[in-house]
Amino acid sequence: MATAKIKRIGMLTGGGDCPGLNAVIRAVAKTAMLQYGIEVMGIEDGFLGLVENRVRPLSFKDVSGILTRGGTILGSNNRCNPRRFATGKNADGSPIFSDVTAVCIETIRTHALDALIVIGGDGTMAAATAFVHAGINIIGIPKTIDNDLVGTEISFGFLTAVATATEALDRLHSTADSHHRVMVCEVMGRNAGWIALTAGVASGSDMILIPEIPFDEEEIAGYINRRMDGGPGFAIVVVAEGATPAGGQQVVARIDPTSPDPIRLGGIGQHVADSIAARTTADVRTTVLGHIVRGGTPTAPDRILATNFGYHAIRILMEGARGRLVIRQNNMFGDIELLQSAGQQRRVPFDSALIAAARAIGTSFGDAASTPLSPSAHSSGY
Repeated sequence: MATAKIKRIGMLTGGGDCPGLNAVIRAVAKTAMLQYGIEVMGIEDGFLGLVENRVRPLSFKDVSGILTRGGTILGSNNRCNPRRFATGKNADGSPIFSDVTAVCIETIRTHALDALIVIGGDGTMAAATAFVHAGINIIGIPKTIDNDLVGTEISFGFLTAVATATEALDRLHSTADSHHRVMVCEVMGRNAGWIALTAGVASGSDMILIPEIPFDEEEIAGYINRRMDGGPGFAIVVVAEGATPAGGQQVVARIDPTSPDPIRLGGIGQHVADSIAARTTADVRTTVLGHIVRGGTPTAPDRILATNFGYHAIRILMEGARGRLVIRQNNMFGDIELLQSAGQQRRVPFDSALIAAARAIGTSFGDAASTPLSPSAHSSGY
């Protein structure tokens, strides 16, 4: 395939921060500079940098020594969607929204950017579609600890988030065992249960509650009673922030009307803990990991994944790709149309092999299907 005529590119990190962003920035910039002689411009604070014309050149020195650093040297912003940008307030305090896509495009033209490397999750990719439709060449790189971007089997940041959550759950395990308690731990993930499921299995959590499987509070209480009365005498319950009781609704911590994604989930862990306490005699404690799972240095697998994503983004750009999202499927790197992924969420499938494996060893998902067979008389519990 013929090499595209690309002289200068812009790069931004949108949405929430996560481990591995700097590793991607490094891979994109160094590949562009060393392999193709491309000038790289950093756009500060996501799309807000395009709105406010905050664009700066990145030198080789700027992107050196950042592989292990958490966060992003470019800054990020999860409130700025150019198509729905808060430009002021009404008399009642409600925000006034405007479409500032044209302003962003003018910034792109001012700096003579031949393409944009957009690093972000589903919200960022959805915001990028306006630029694709306007004729701007966008190459997307999947970033989200939630692992919920459609089209790719994994996004960088997820593995580090799982490692962090697993370590926290391991620490709760010793406390639960020592005090014969039920420890409920709430983790991020929005409407997808990937973090809770993966960290729950990795830590040997006894119960995993995810958005994809509505839970029954009586089933939860029955399971806890069996563990406390005839089993080990303690329990670890990991709850995804988007988990929902059967027939109920997600617990919303607050609503931010100025954000493109105004719903802020949070509080389901305490709800589950209160329900267990009301229905059993167990001593229950709650921990909310919150943003802890988004911070810190990326693990080795995430550094490698991020480096591969960054390299492949520049490679396909120089092969002539336009409006594409770099992905990994079946452990192979490729790309799909960015529009094919934007505005959707990849959730845990009901036939997940990991769910099946967890159920087989007695892990509860808070539903009737989780009720295990009674352990044999010689067993010490399940």
